[in-house]
Amino acid sequence: MAKQEVESEVTGNVWKVLKSTGDSVEAGEVIMILESMKMEIPVEAPVAGTIAQVLVAPEEQVEEDQVVAILDS
Repeated sequence: MAKQEVESEVTGNVWKVLKSTGDSVEAGEVIMILESMKMEIPVEAPVAGTIAQVLVAPEEQVEEDQVVAILDS
């Protein structure tokens, strides 16, 4: 299986993590939601696969382009 990194598109706070390690996801499915400047920004799976690792937790600060999850595709 190939590893696929999922990156944050913005600097903000992790508001909600919707998927856990071992969960299957489809391409475009929301993995987590970030909050930045009072807006909710979904972080989507770029490809179908299985969540290998979630690297952040709710309320954690993330930077733009930070890897927030890893998928096995």
